[in-house]
Amino acid sequence: MDLMKKRWHRYRYKNLTYLGCGLLIALILLSLPQFRTVMEKLGGLGYVGAFFGGMLFVSTFTVSIGTVILLLLAETLNPMEIGLIAGLGAVFSDYTIFHYIRNRGLVDEIKHFFEYFGGDKISHLLHTKYFSWTLPVLGALIIASPLPDELGVSLMGISRLKPYQFLLLSFILNSIGIFLVVSAAVVLRP
Repeated sequence: MDLMKKRWHRYRYKNLTYLGCGLLIALILLSLPQFRTVMEKLGGLGYVGAFFGGMLFVSTFTVSIGTVILLLLAETLNPMEIGLIAGLGAVFSDYTIFHYIRNRGLVDEIKHFFEYFGGDKISHLLHTKYFSWTLPVLGALIIASPLPDELGVSLMGISRLKPYQFLLLSFILNSIGIFLVVSAAVVLRP
């Protein structure tokens, strides 16, 4: 068992593996009639289902299931309303990640890691005025994209962004991203 842990620890593509496994599980679940029934019942919940789909939309592990829920809701609900309500759900999940990164010592672990491997050079680079604004901007681009939000939230979490700024940015960016995904599905629907 220790050999497997060591191999997994050295494995470079953990997040891509998690994403692939999540997509595979979502495809398997979608082929099951019971799961389709549960998803349709969530669609019957309307905006509560949109909030729940938004919560699932932000994580690597659940992005595919969240997307399926939102696309099923797009058959009956307005894409703008789905974007706003699902954006609130996404903010809830993103803020949980943000709070964990900020307040549970993960920032200290990351700083220790950078200090250990890069010393003063990386620390100096992180605190320059040019680099300090790129973390939130890069994080915002990742959050606005249909990609899972963990990396973007992490970048915003280690920056000096205040929680209320993060909440506002997360809501706006997630709402826009979800709206664009749902609208594209509505337009491309056969």
